[in-house]
Amino acid sequence: MNRTLTYHIDDSIINSTCNHLTIGAFLKQQGFSHPLMVHLKKTPESILLNGIWSYVNTKLSIGDVLEVHIIEEQSSENIPPTAISSEAFRQMIVYEDEDILLVNKPASLPVHPSMGHHEDTLANYCAYYYKYLCSSSITGGFVFRCVNRLDRDTSGLVLIAKNMLSSAVLSGQQLNRQIHRTYQAVVTGITPEEGTIDLPIARKEGSVIERCIDYEKGEKAITHYKRIAYTNDYSLLEIHLKTGRTHQIRVHMKAIGHPLPGDFLYHPDFTHIQRQALHSYRLEFFHPVTGDAMSFTQEIPEDFKAFQFNKIG
Repeated sequence: MNRTLTYHIDDSIINSTCNHLTIGAFLKQQGFSHPLMVHLKKTPESILLNGIWSYVNTKLSIGDVLEVHIIEEQSSENIPPTAISSEAFRQMIVYEDEDILLVNKPASLPVHPSMGHHEDTLANYCAYYYKYLCSSSITGGFVFRCVNRLDRDTSGLVLIAKNMLSSAVLSGQQLNRQIHRTYQAVVTGITPEEGTIDLPIARKEGSVIERCIDYEKGEKAITHYKRIAYTNDYSLLEIHLKTGRTHQIRVHMKAIGHPLPGDFLYHPDFTHIQRQALHSYRLEFFHPVTGDAMSFTQEIPEDFKAFQFNKIG
């Protein structure tokens, strides 16, 4: 999507220790990535200094007004828009502004198109929403940039970057572990009150999707958990990931003898729930443009309540 940002250059940006600041150096300070800088250089009149088209090596002065126009006309090629009602899509929206979209993804909805799911995904619905249902102020193509991908049957918070800048900044936060993800999961049995699982995970030999603990070929994976409620047969956990391996929570909990019920790959017990009992509960990050600390929580869905947790701790 297209995005225009305006920066007023004052003495908090340029001072005695930094009086030779160029446009390019300043934009890099704001989180503009190298690919985005290349994109701006190739786009006519994408950088205006006091209303005049300027180059990234132009020096800034106190009192300058810098406008940056991020113009993106092409949409994701392999994500065709799939019709969804405005009401249905808006029910998923937790927060939205010019730079980010946060949704509460229901279980059974894939995030990205894949084999067997070419048009019935969150990405397809987002493409339709921004092409046909949004106000006319939304301009440019829509490229689906998901920050925290969830498995199809995992419910909860999904963060989407709406433009090239927010994507670059949030990707940097991911690399620097500044995006904190908290999950809630139902697991079989009564776990210890808290614990840390440090077991390497690799793709299971002969399988396209299944993962396993593998001390020789596996990548380091660390999961922290705390029991917050329990019944006679199940525990409700709050889980924090230090790493982000595929199926990490599902594989780790099975490895310590407490698999997730409803997990068709690792524990296909559908007595109480028809999908893996895993929920993206909280996301904490810094806004990619304003820098404000942001925190969002999405309470557990209805199908978790079938376990009737009544003992806390």
